[in-house]
Amino acid sequence: MKMVVCSGQKEMLLCPELQLPLQPSSFTSNPGSSLFFSSSLNSGSSSRRSHFLRAQVQVLTAQAQVRIRANALEKEVVEVKELDELPEQWRRSKVAWLCKILPSYKSPTLLRVLNAQRSWINQQDTTYLILHFMRIRDNDTSFKVYKWMIQRHWFRFDFALATKLADYLGKERKFAKCREVFDDIIRRGRVPHESTFHILTVAYIGAPIQGCLEEACSIYNRMVQLGGYTPNLSLHNALFRAIVSKPRGTSKYYLKQAEFIFHNISTCGFEIHEDVYAGLIWLHSYQDVVNGERIAALRKEMQQAGIEESIDMLVSILRVCSKEGDVEEADKTWAKLMESGANSLPPPQAFVLRMEVFAKVGQPMKSLEIFRGMQAQGVRETVVAYQKIIEVMSRSQEVGISETLMLEFTKSGFKPLLPSFVDVMDMYFNLGMHDKVEWAFCQCLANCDPNQAAYNIYLESLVRNDRIARAEELFNEMKSNGAIGANNRACNIILEAYLTSSQYAKAEDIYDLMGQKKYNIAPPLLEKVDYVLSLSRKKLKKSLSLKLDKEQREILIGLLLGGTRIKSDEAKKNHTIHFEFNENSDAHGALKVHIYERFYEWLTPFGNISDRNDEIPCHFSSKAHPHFGFFADQFWPKRRLVIPKLIHRWLSSRVLAYWYMYGGYTTSSGDILLKLRDCSHEDAERVIKTLKAKSLDCRFKRKGRVFWIACQGNNATWFWKLVEPHILHGFNELLIRDAKQSENGLAQDSEYGLDKDFNFDEIAADCKSDWDCMDSFQLANVHDTNAKN
Repeated sequence: MKMVVCSGQKEMLLCPELQLPLQPSSFTSNPGSSLFFSSSLNSGSSSRRSHFLRAQVQVLTAQAQVRIRANALEKEVVEVKELDELPEQWRRSKVAWLCKILPSYKSPTLLRVLNAQRSWINQQDTTYLILHFMRIRDNDTSFKVYKWMIQRHWFRFDFALATKLADYLGKERKFAKCREVFDDIIRRGRVPHESTFHILTVAYIGAPIQGCLEEACSIYNRMVQLGGYTPNLSLHNALFRAIVSKPRGTSKYYLKQAEFIFHNISTCGFEIHEDVYAGLIWLHSYQDVVNGERIAALRKEMQQAGIEESIDMLVSILRVCSKEGDVEEADKTWAKLMESGANSLPPPQAFVLRMEVFAKVGQPMKSLEIFRGMQAQGVRETVVAYQKIIEVMSRSQEVGISETLMLEFTKSGFKPLLPSFVDVMDMYFNLGMHDKVEWAFCQCLANCDPNQAAYNIYLESLVRNDRIARAEELFNEMKSNGAIGANNRACNIILEAYLTSSQYAKAEDIYDLMGQKKYNIAPPLLEKVDYVLSLSRKKLKKSLSLKLDKEQREILIGLLLGGTRIKSDEAKKNHTIHFEFNENSDAHGALKVHIYERFYEWLTPFGNISDRNDEIPCHFSSKAHPHFGFFADQFWPKRRLVIPKLIHRWLSSRVLAYWYMYGGYTTSSGDILLKLRDCSHEDAERVIKTLKAKSLDCRFKRKGRVFWIACQGNNATWFWKLVEPHILHGFNELLIRDAKQSENGLAQDSEYGLDKDFNFDEIAADCKSDWDCMDSFQLANVHDTNAKN
């Protein structure tokens, strides 16, 4: 079967300058263009006529280039013969045999079978195999055969085949494989078809895995800038909706992308929907520096288009007013909110933003009046409303009102209480009410998880109250508890206490600790520190050379096994560690604080960070340094995780503990699972062999791109005995809390890259059953057609 598209012959003109065909209809494509063209030629001098002719030819040539390229893309098809058209009987039989057996094989066996056919198979036969598998919707096998084919010496690039394969893979949301074909098309010097751009963008938008939205934006931008295509309105809207659907903490960084989409919609002549205006204003309202002129321009465009401002949009305007302290505009917006909700009151968030407006201009009692009015009108109280009014009253140092509100908040059963406790403790500290600080700290520990900000306030209160012994106990508790940690502020507080109380030996120890962690000594303490060091004939050290200690090296290996990435420069001399933590996990939140404090001296500065846990970003990086070369060479030599052959030397109990805390899970039956992502089957077997040497009889199973290693029964008990000394205090309770937040625990989180039907208990059970059937288990016992990207 030869698939050929025939098109009717059209009368064409040839541009003498660029040798491009032009249709005669192009000269009269616009009303009046022919009249203008002829009148221009018949009037004026010959040079003027030549100028008009050249301008018209250039315009029409550009239009023709676009049409010709589009027509050429539409006419490119895959030409392949049917089996009965092949001249040799033996070739027909072998191709038919391959069509029958290849789908049943997994990747290694499939490659061995194809390699055995190298003596006779050619591109025509392989193309038929690929198209046959696409016809029966076995696109994974098509992709494997295609990857094998492009590595052959006789391969000649077929744009139509690559386009069809990429489109089929993208429609099944297999974005990783679709992207691989997409990138191969560009490497071959071709611009992918418009459909490929569209399908790949949609596949990325629909994927729940972290980083896919960034890739969707990248493909969309290349579609417009590289391909010169005009995306459909549905694609514009889908990408814009995906941006505004992200949490506000991360979506605000996509403002430029959202503005680019808005610009494309407007320049293409599409009708701009009300939701697009509302979403763009919403993104602007969450920026640290609000662009009031742009918001005013968008509202004016909406008014001209006859679009009324919705409740959500008015709430966004209130948020802008709360940042700028614009009471007049806030009152106008509030009046519109009251009018728009004739049968209902404004949402609770509007009340909170209005409280913030008056707090900004120094009218805290007006904010309290709004809060009480919110309660009187029957509006549902929220955690955010309580947190905001307690913050406002605490900053205004209204002690009685703050205590009353805090008592109401605690009795309401709302969570979290931690930010409000910190605000109240800070108020007590500023007023010198140190007994109240201690009372609030005890209440905080009774109702919340240990928190570094609360510990720092209490520590400073103890020092100001001359309770140095209790402050020393508290500091040692912070230092020993990895979930809390002793940061720069805590070290400076205790250093000041030792200097004030003339405990110079202890002050030197803190100084050495701060030097090791690269902490900055507060300027008022420098002179005293210099004096203390002079007594022991030491000099004030300006800097120390960076060097990883043994514990840091073991922690880093555990994090690398759990999924932490390394990036190297082109010369592979300097390497950067990228720490990424799940923002929706309490367990990862505690681990994030510990890792940040433990590797503080290695991290890049990212501005002034407050002492609250939630101010430490979920993604931070180390400095580019050659000291990480060992880890890059051993664990990331191919820009993906590779288990080194000497892993048995480095897989200590601390490594296992941090691997478990970063990339592990405990099932409801007590089994322990460890994650290995993007590694090979041989790497997983190497880890299993090392664990068996430690008397851990583990089993593993592949799910998508992740290998899950299971320690079950007595092996889970032995594993816990090994790692327990290195587990952060209270970490297991945080894991249990994370599991209760969703039906399948952490499995549905995008950080794991798993589908919605994934279940840890099911995987643990599969590991056990698969172990009893080793023949079917050798290739991870998961057919690639069921694996997700």
